[in-house]
Amino acid sequence: MKKLLLSLLCLAAPTLASAAAIEQLQQFLDGSKTARASFTQKVISKTGRAGQNASGTMSFLRPGKFRWEYTKPYNQLIVADGSKLWSYDKELNQVVIKPMSQALGATPAALLAGSNDFQKNFSLREDGVADGLEWVEATPRSNEAGFERVRIGMKGNLPQAMEVRDNFGQLTVLQFSAFERNPALPADAFRFTPPKGADVVGE
Repeated sequence: MKKLLLSLLCLAAPTLASAAAIEQLQQFLDGSKTARASFTQKVISKTGRAGQNASGTMSFLRPGKFRWEYTKPYNQLIVADGSKLWSYDKELNQVVIKPMSQALGATPAALLAGSNDFQKNFSLREDGVADGLEWVEATPRSNEAGFERVRIGMKGNLPQAMEVRDNFGQLTVLQFSAFERNPALPADAFRFTPPKGADVVGE
């Protein structure tokens, strides 16, 4: 009887350990109006070849506004103002404007900056414990999301890592640091005006 009980507890342990991932994500979404963090990014091709590493900062004001800024190895800024998505390549001095309906696949920040009803747009499942994080896998319910699935690593009710696999098999791996929940953000953080002389493409 003791052996049977021990076996049942061992089988249940992984489930109990990882069951908090979705709950942590929901608590983060419910309790976070704004957020700010630094990130590092690595892109891995479908064949497993690693691309160039990048880093920068991100912030968001929920629902629907975010700022995703690459500072290394190049300068690129993506701003969602609630109605439009602005992508600015400083080196090319080019601005691309898209409607917000296309923002979801543009950057992982769009996932976190959406509405509280995450499960309305995604099918969620617990994905175990790894690297000290509890993982949840989110699969978009829409075929137009721009990516196949995303894994979010949670700890202390904060996202610590994300892995986004796009529809072409490419994997984007992100690590967050200095994650702040509900910081006071500048009023102009989610507004963008194209620099003078920039080539503007889109609307």
